[in-house]
Amino acid sequence: MQDMKQGSRWPLLALAIGAFGIGTTEFSPMGLLPVIADGVDVSIPTAGMLVSAYALGVMIGAPVMTLLFSRFGKRTALMALMAIFTIGNLMSAMAPDYWTLLLARLVTSLNHGAFFGLGAVVAASVVPRDKAASAVATMFMGLTIANVGGVPAATWLGQQIGWRMSFAATAVLGLLAIAALWMALPKGEPGQRPDVRRELKVLIRPEVVVAMLTTMLGASAMFTLYTYVAPMLETLTAASGGFVTLSLMLIGLGFTAGNWLGGRVADWSLDGAAAIFLAALAVIMLAAPLLIGSHVGAAVTLLIWGAAAFAIVPPVQMRVMQAASEAPGLASSINIGAFNLGNAVGAAVGGAVISLGLGYAAVPVAGGLLAAVGLALVWLGRRKAVPAVACSA
Repeated sequence: MQDMKQGSRWPLLALAIGAFGIGTTEFSPMGLLPVIADGVDVSIPTAGMLVSAYALGVMIGAPVMTLLFSRFGKRTALMALMAIFTIGNLMSAMAPDYWTLLLARLVTSLNHGAFFGLGAVVAASVVPRDKAASAVATMFMGLTIANVGGVPAATWLGQQIGWRMSFAATAVLGLLAIAALWMALPKGEPGQRPDVRRELKVLIRPEVVVAMLTTMLGASAMFTLYTYVAPMLETLTAASGGFVTLSLMLIGLGFTAGNWLGGRVADWSLDGAAAIFLAALAVIMLAAPLLIGSHVGAAVTLLIWGAAAFAIVPPVQMRVMQAASEAPGLASSINIGAFNLGNAVGAAVGGAVISLGLGYAAVPVAGGLLAAVGLALVWLGRRKAVPAVACSA
């Protein structure tokens, strides 16, 4: 067991570095939304569509890139995906207008789903089976730590020097991740050409579809608020740019704590963990308008919200991999796509709430209702699973 732990340390660290870079480029536009909107001369809801475009690119790119790169060894595939990440961020840094930036964000997003999907399979393979959820959480820890360090740093850099430099700096993270993957992962055997028809049949099973819908709804709830957190704080909390940066750091700390907790609870029960944390997310989001009027209230609320939001990730990812055990790589990647479809839905829901004139206080309420629907899906899925377990016994 100890040898297994020692052997898994460096591969998990390399995967976490890649996740750190991806998390930085995915989440930093939230803190820079007003700056980017002003820089490319569009409204804040229009700039919010950059988040939706990235998320939709992940959804489309996840299955395509996974199938395309599955024929290569895992190390080669993951390094190539991080090369796409680096190129996309450089394109974003040089984008002359809104539409070019939108295209650059689409290019950047193509690596996302396949990297986390293949990375989750690699992470789960280097530890004992009963620690698989924790190993996946360790990889995702890079994503959460990005919200403690990478996103606030990118936000500060964008506010002080310009949002283009923020994307340029993020591209450097891609180069570091490529080097880490090259050093930490074994070359391995070449991949095999996937049986697309067989794997797609696995993905349309009802239990797999329900698990992915749960992922999408949890992400939708999260991004309904997260996409517009900067203007929401400026409007409802009278927050300065410095307080917005601090809030992003607190959210990142919440993400990190929640990711760790979610992995540990998921090792106990995948369905139980998903239900507990979706319920917690729904409660904190519905209560948020009453709590964020002061700086202290906003800080505490966002810390707890971040923990609840990201504690959902390990259990929902493992639920899909378990339900689609015959095609874990493709299922894992498409589930990341479902997560990012939820990002797009959440950004669109939040934008619609603002555009309808309901105010920023209604944004977290809308997200809380989405989390409640996700909780209902987990409950329904468990009810349907009980007879199947009884029959197989």
